[in-house]
Amino acid sequence: MKLLKDRIINDGNALSENVLKVDSFLNHQIDPVLMKAVGEAFIERFKDTEITKVLTLESSGIAPSVMVGLKLDIPVVFGRKRQSLTLNDDLYTSQVFSYTKQETNTIAVARQFLSPEDKVLIIDDFLANGEAANALMDVVNQSGAEIVGFGIVIEKAFQSGGKILRDKGYRVESLAKIESMYEGNIKFVGDTE
Repeated sequence: MKLLKDRIINDGNALSENVLKVDSFLNHQIDPVLMKAVGEAFIERFKDTEITKVLTLESSGIAPSVMVGLKLDIPVVFGRKRQSLTLNDDLYTSQVFSYTKQETNTIAVARQFLSPEDKVLIIDDFLANGEAANALMDVVNQSGAEIVGFGIVIEKAFQSGGKILRDKGYRVESLAKIESMYEGNIKFVGDTE
């Protein structure tokens, strides 16, 4: 997706060979025009698929997920990382390790929002080692719903997450696939020098 790649090049910041800062348009401040285009790109890529729910993880996956849900007129569910007085029982839970925060969180989704009849598109902002994807997959599997695919805004193709999901037979659609990065330089899969 050229628009997304251009934003990553112009406004992203490779802090190291593993950490990409995109907080000016995705992870802290959200560019709604870009997120609308991201949502439309996911819809186009999964147009041959029946989807009844979108599932993501708070908080950076919410914006692109809402754009998909809005356009398809389907609910968006997000796994919560923080305990809440209103979210305390009858939950699907799983563990997810955050590389950037260096912490493990328990994510939770209320059972009432996922059922065996659902066909779930999982959307996330990043795919690196697949920790978030695995936790969301675990939640969907607990519910008995079907995973129709993974929509990833930015995939770090040099890390193992995408390969692991694809090797398990899942459909993974990434809008920007980064081959390598280091301070001041980001190279996408398929770029020629």
